[in-house]
Amino acid sequence: MKRRTAREKALQALFQMDMNEMEPAEALENVLEETESDDYLESLVVGVYEHKEEIDTMIQNHLERWKIDRLARVDRNILRVALYELLYKKDEVPHNAVLNEAVEISKRFGDEKSSSFVNGVLSKLVDTLHSRD
Repeated sequence: MKRRTAREKALQALFQMDMNEMEPAEALENVLEETESDDYLESLVVGVYEHKEEIDTMIQNHLERWKIDRLARVDRNILRVALYELLYKKDEVPHNAVLNEAVEISKRFGDEKSSSFVNGVLSKLVDTLHSRD
């Protein structure tokens, strides 16, 4: 499975988990249907699930005049996947690739403002992460 597909499936699984309070395994099973699973997809979904509190806190700290629970579920979960990759997959995926993928996925799954919103928040997060390194 291509990484873009894994990210899109991860977004769909996390969206379901947000909506229905389900566990990662069930959400993955739903989005995969008859397709074989993928290690990268599983690592994204399980990783976001396990680090959700930390990820959400970091996202919240980079929002202006918004609360994370008020964000559109699609945007919130795109940000979660991207930030998970920036924090925990940084040796595997360059920052600019994570940003580009998140923006492209937001164009496909979000509304007309999603891509600029996702890009703005992630750019701030990347700046913060670079200043910590």
